[in-house]
Formats: sequence, structure tokens, C-alpha cells
Amino acid sequence: MSPHCCQPGRPGDPDAVSDSVVIPEPATEGQNPDDGAFTVRLRGGTFLMGSEDTDVNPGDGEGPVRAVTVAPFAIDAHCVTNERFAAFVEATGYRTEAERFGWSYVFAAFLPGELRRISPRPKNTPWWCGVQGAHWAAPEGPGSDLSGRSDHPVAHVSWTDASTFCRWEGSRLPTEAEWEYAARGGLEGKRFPWGDELTPGGEHRCNIWQGRFPSHNTTEDGYLGTAPVTAYQPNGYGLYNVAGNVWEWCADRWATTPSQAQGSCATPAGPRHDTARVLRGGSYLCHDSYCNRYRVAARTSNSPDSSSGNTGFRVARNTPSVA
Repeated sequence: MSPHCCQPGRPGDPDAVSDSVVIPEPATEGQNPDDGAFTVRLRGGTFLMGSEDTDVNPGDGEGPVRAVTVAPFAIDAHCVTNERFAAFVEATGYRTEAERFGWSYVFAAFLPGELRRISPRPKNTPWWCGVQGAHWAAPEGPGSDLSGRSDHPVAHVSWTDASTFCRWEGSRLPTEAEWEYAARGGLEGKRFPWGDELTPGGEHRCNIWQGRFPSHNTTEDGYLGTAPVTAYQPNGYGLYNVAGNVWEWCADRWATTPSQAQGSCATPAGPRHDTARVLRGGSYLCHDSYCNRYRVAARTSNSPDSSSGNTGFRVARNTPSVA
């Protein structure tokens, strides 16, 4: 598994467009599209972060397992939906980086033949196509729309887009430590948010690839692409889809050793020197033949201006201690 097999990075200077982003003003009362009904408040505390599993890429920096402490915080039970992101765009006129660059990465099998033939593919991940006109509201490029997907996670959003949404809404991206603490749902040392078995009793608990990647997906879990944000059972803390569906941006810059990234301190964040940002959770394209990063400790990274059809985000908030 290569560090970036899950979604290719946008080539070129990652700051070329980001520096020109106009940050909308924060939402005033009544503008916030989220009424808080799906926000989970967590007490925080010390948990065992990371993994020493043997079936992972050692370059991912999952281990060693170490005790990490997070302060109290709140996190959304599910990813930001297309409907919620549309409300942000309507209120602010914001254009995502994919729209300003003019293209984004789409899984090749989702495209009609002609568009697939004319769209360039990264050498090391040929199942992706750089599609002109693909963005959050046209997820498969020209002619596609969000019909039937208002409650699916918004995709084709960069780290910069996600951070801009958070600033407008008055929220923030979770730190990587907060994300894993919440995703574990109170379980210690387990591979998945529900335990160690991927399909307990034959039941699918997440939206990942089944069959032979990348040529045939049997859709045994019920979905070919994204699933609704509340699909499947939530974890012990009430969070949905922290394994599979879409990758989720975190606040942290990328690092591969705990000394650079997470240590035993309150709500640790990553280093300041790297450009790449952390992604967590895996996506509907993950398959253990090339990428088992749908495990709860799994991690990857990408440049902050990169976008693809399997990358979204959920938001967090500061909160006083929970009684």
C-alpha cells in the first residue's frame, strides 16, 4: 500500500489557489444550517491511540500504541451532507477549490465511456480520472447532479474548503486525536468502531468495496458509491460512518511519528512544518487487497487543496466539561 493510494493529490503548488480564497464571514444567528441535533458532546480523557497491526503500511505512522489525552469537545454524529453544504454555498457564494481549479478526481468506473477516455489518470492510481467540471454539486462531472443524494456526505471538498465551511459556521475540524477518540466509541484496542470482526454475524457495518478491486463491486453492503450519512449502526458514542463511506479531513498536518504528531497532552494536534493534512476513516473504495484503511486507527494524508469523490468531513466544536 502506498501512502496516497486512496486518493491522488492535486499536482502543482498546493498554495497556488488556496492563498486567494475569500473567507466568508461567520454565520449570524439563524444562518447556521445545523441545529445541533446531531452533535455529540464527549467528556474527553485518556485513551489508547494508534495500532501495531501487522497488516498495515509501516509508513502510515499508526504506531506505537500510546496513551493520549483529549479535552472535552463536541463532534457531529455524521459528516456534513450535500444539503448542509449547499446551504453554506447559497449563503456565501463560496466556490470550492475544485470549481476554481476546474476539475477534481472521479472514480473511473462511475464515468461514461467517452468522459473516461478523455480524462487523464494518475500513473500510480489509474482507477482515478481527473475530470473537468467535476465538483461537489456535479460529483461525476458534467451532466451529473445530487439527485437522491441530499443526505449523502458532501465530497470533492478540499481541506481548505472544509476549514472555510467551519469558519463560517463557527465550528472547526477535529484534531486527529479527537477524531480517533470519538471514532473508537469507548472501545479500547479494537480494529473497528464495533469490534475486531469486519462483518459480525455476516452483517455489514460500513460502506467499503466488496469483490475484486477496481473492476467489480458486488455492493453486498448496499452501496456502490456514497451512502447516506446515517447508514448502518452508530458506534458506542453515536457516531455514524467513521469507517468507510468518505475520508474525513482532520485539522492536523501530517506526521508519521508520535513525537511529531500526537503525544500525551490535552487535545494534541500535529506538527506545524508539513503541508499535507491528515485524513481518517477510509471510504467506499477501500478494499483489503490494496488498502485496509477503514480500520479505526488507520490514517493517510493529502495536500490541502486536493479533492476527490471519496473525501468529505465532519465538524467539531469546543465545549465545557461534560458532567
